[in-house]
Amino acid sequence: MSQKSADWTRLDNAAKIFPPTSNKQDTKVFRFACQLSEWIDRDILQQATERSLDVFPIFRSVLKHGLFWYYLEKTELVPVVEPEYRPPCGQIYDPSSRNLLFEVSCYRNRINLEVYHSLTDGTGALQFLKTLVCNYLAIKYPPLKEDLLSEIEYDASVSERDEDSFSKYYDPHHSAKRTKSRKSCQLKGLRVPEGRLKIIEGIMPVKEVLQLAKSYNTTLTVMLTSMMLIAFAEEIPLRQKKKPVILSVPVNLRNYFQSETARNFFGVIQVGYNFSQGPGTLEDVIACVKEEFKRELTAEQLGARMAALSKAEHNYVARAVPLVIKDLILWTADTISESYTAGSISNIGKIDLPEAAKPFVKRFDVFVSTDKLQACVCSYGGELTVSFTSAFRSTNVQKHFFRQLTQAGIPVEIQSNKLEDDLQ
Repeated sequence: MSQKSADWTRLDNAAKIFPPTSNKQDTKVFRFACQLSEWIDRDILQQATERSLDVFPIFRSVLKHGLFWYYLEKTELVPVVEPEYRPPCGQIYDPSSRNLLFEVSCYRNRINLEVYHSLTDGTGALQFLKTLVCNYLAIKYPPLKEDLLSEIEYDASVSERDEDSFSKYYDPHHSAKRTKSRKSCQLKGLRVPEGRLKIIEGIMPVKEVLQLAKSYNTTLTVMLTSMMLIAFAEEIPLRQKKKPVILSVPVNLRNYFQSETARNFFGVIQVGYNFSQGPGTLEDVIACVKEEFKRELTAEQLGARMAALSKAEHNYVARAVPLVIKDLILWTADTISESYTAGSISNIGKIDLPEAAKPFVKRFDVFVSTDKLQACVCSYGGELTVSFTSAFRSTNVQKHFFRQLTQAGIPVEIQSNKLEDDLQ
């Protein structure tokens, strides 16, 4: 491959939807935050950020566009670590500027990593943040360097980390079992000012939540998804009750297809429940959600969905359509698809670190921009954190969600707009 061709990379299939649909309310930015047991040294964090880019060279890219497509172009730009200066998930991608697609900032004892979704997904961002944290601790505490860095080595070549796994696993002969699309009920109400998000998170003991899920003979993800559906149903107007409540659930495709990519490699499934046709009890909602997860979460079904979404980019006629028209088509498709979900829930899963790092790290948080309502779930140590971001002023859905847990005997510590309030 020539040096010229190695300097740019076409966007993966999942990344293409974000540039034409980004706006000030939904910036398509997500934040991973790591709280340490001590205040952050910004100079050391700057060094750690630059070292982490050696492991994740795809992060040293800017987003550009040509006549027919967007692409990532390698750059020599150096990220500058700043004190936290704005609310979470602020705008990163600016078509008129040549800037990196991620930012690292800090506030007191917290390291923030914010990433534009065209660059990577939650799994790639988390791997970067874990590497960043371990590099930070290794620089600050040299005797721990070997223990910290030997355990976080990313067991993949540079080409594997930069791989477009959508293209790798594209099979034009795959066909999905079609399910009838259903329009969802929608939340209505006053919205927060543009560029702001209503943030509420609940922190609880992960062991007790897992035991509760086990008592319902299901997984933590299925149970929390079911609780979120019920919480939405409590707020849906009576005139909309004939429609189901449907949530989108991102799926890490690395769990089904071998991939070490640091770029996007995720799919999305829709799960729902019609409260006008069923009793609406937690047991019944769990049974329905469990069945939908079982049907949708197979390599065959996910591969078929991936093929269907990738088909257009492998069509020579579609590829010849100018980018401005492609953007309009994607924006329209995204606008239509919004009517099929009421919100989203994403489980990042268990976050682990080398033993040498654990005494220094207290908690992880995940927040995602949205023009609706989204929950992100992650666990670290003995804590489970459920973080809601919302474009609405009302917090009733969040209240109904956490109340189900407290009524089941789970102690929940609620923190509201913590990150935003810190800046005021």
